[in-house]
Amino acid sequence: MKIEYAIIIKNKTRLESLIERFNTKAQAQFYIESSGGNFKEYVDEHEKFYQSFLEVQTQLSGIIKNKVIEREFVPSYIFSEKNLIIVIGQDGLVANVAKYSKKIPIIAINPDEERYDGVLLPFNVKTFLKGVESVINENFRSKEMKFAEAVLNDGQKLLAVNDLFIGISSHSSARYKIILNGKEETHSSSGIIVSTKTGSTGWLSSIFNMAFGILGVSEKQRPEMSEGDLYFAVREPFKSIRTQTDICGGKLKKGNTLVIESLMPNNGFIFSDGIEQDFLQFNSGSTAEIRLSDEKAVLVIN
Repeated sequence: MKIEYAIIIKNKTRLESLIERFNTKAQAQFYIESSGGNFKEYVDEHEKFYQSFLEVQTQLSGIIKNKVIEREFVPSYIFSEKNLIIVIGQDGLVANVAKYSKKIPIIAINPDEERYDGVLLPFNVKTFLKGVESVINENFRSKEMKFAEAVLNDGQKLLAVNDLFIGISSHSSARYKIILNGKEETHSSSGIIVSTKTGSTGWLSSIFNMAFGILGVSEKQRPEMSEGDLYFAVREPFKSIRTQTDICGGKLKKGNTLVIESLMPNNGFIFSDGIEQDFLQFNSGSTAEIRLSDEKAVLVIN
């Protein structure tokens, strides 16, 4: 299939979001500086991003037609097999886009290597054209990004590249039944994190950092994570007469399913990859099956 268009996907910078909130750059600056913040950091980050963005767009226009889509429009955009997806931004943007990519190759570019870790960003503005040309010539190297999925008993489904959160959208406790390998418990907790191997350096790692820090476990003693497994952790489980805490974490191998039954009359939800707009309502009467999905995304590597 001949590639006809490159779709460049970007997100608003923090400065753009501030200006959107306060109407003008001057008002945004006044707000940040009056509360003791460093407005120059926002400006520097913004300018560096657009320097990289314009360089990418200029280089790309020399070899293939392209158009730009903001992150907020990705869920409603219909990608074609004739597209090549180029993501420029932070790691989280790659995770957001992957869920809608339909296995179309993704070239992910780190626009600011001094600011962003780039776990999911194999390319920079100097190297990304090699990736583009390799996809156009159908001779590219890639790795598959595996998804976690939550499937509700009404058929709704939500995918996650990094992690799923099952809980409540308030500061009260999430109430639910959890079933794993035939064992069932009733929980009161701050919710459940389910992570892929890709996401294990994110939210899940912060839970490990806390737990291992309390136990005095060194980083070298932490368990190795496999690409084909999911990992789950219950946040702050509370033990009482009616609630238990034996099923508080573990590994889900392919074919295994974690079943969660909501006991929350309202405000229960499941969201993915830290984006609360990507969510399913999860109130009383809803049951979710959590497992490794058969769907995958394709990330082009250098």
